[in-house]
Amino acid sequence: MLTREDLEHDLLRKTYEHNRHAVTMVPEDEFMASLERILEPWDPAHDLWVFGYGSLIWNPLFHYVEKQRASIHGYHRAFCLRSRLGRGSVENPGLMLGLDRGGRCDGVAFRIAAGHVRHELTLVWRREMILGSYAPRWVNARNGGQHKVKAIAFVVNHRHPHYVGKLPHETVIKTLATAHGKFGSGADYLYQTVDCLANHGINDAYLSKLRAEVMIATHGVHHAIECPEIGA
Repeated sequence: MLTREDLEHDLLRKTYEHNRHAVTMVPEDEFMASLERILEPWDPAHDLWVFGYGSLIWNPLFHYVEKQRASIHGYHRAFCLRSRLGRGSVENPGLMLGLDRGGRCDGVAFRIAAGHVRHELTLVWRREMILGSYAPRWVNARNGGQHKVKAIAFVVNHRHPHYVGKLPHETVIKTLATAHGKFGSGADYLYQTVDCLANHGINDAYLSKLRAEVMIATHGVHHAIECPEIGA
């Protein structure tokens, strides 16, 4: 599993550099420019929120001072990105989650202290933005009490070659059941996401159904990972 130390040492970029046949990286200058662009509306005197909907929930790797269950409208969680290294291979590409247009997404919002935003967000960028698969956006995230905060969310980049849109359901099942990459299998990625969403009181009916179908397809036994609840 990816660690904070990996991000501190920019290990993902180094890994991708050794696998140029599998992925195309965003040049360093464009990578840093995208971080500066997203921070333009941010007031350095204020904390900053990041919205997680997949692996950021169960393996955030950045330091935060608070997390809350939150919902955003206008986007939904979907397996719409090819993975040719992390959760798949060139021969058998896997699938990763992205935020695609339409609907609603329940996830977790993390608050980063103002004085640590630049460093912590740089780590998040090293994790999410090296390949250019996502187009970060400021979104309105509402917690259970309907309090609204502005948060950064990683929306899928429709122009990226790894974007596959809405695949046939049977294709998604087969891909998640068979693909495996440097950071594990697509099945485990799905299981961990569903488990941690449930641990935060979130039931994604589609992902829960998908998990049951993938478990049948793999004939595997799933062991849940530890995922602290909100407030823990």
